[in-house]
Amino acid sequence: MATPPITIHAPTPSGARPVIVHINNRDERLGLAHSDHDLIVFLADAGLKDPKRILDNPAVVEWQGAAAHRYETA
Repeated sequence: MATPPITIHAPTPSGARPVIVHINNRDERLGLAHSDHDLIVFLADAGLKDPKRILDNPAVVEWQGAAAHRYETA
């Protein structure tokens, strides 16, 4: 099975980034990540294999609104 597209949205005022996975023709919110560790846990719980390895793969993960791996607001 191919890895579904994942969007890491811009940080909220609290610094959390909403994490969305697009699967079965719909968007599913996985949660609010405050760190890469949170993000990896969400993706692993969603069934993705080796989620740490895909975080920097632009073919799979799109970081929006702030630099990748940054969780504070500008």
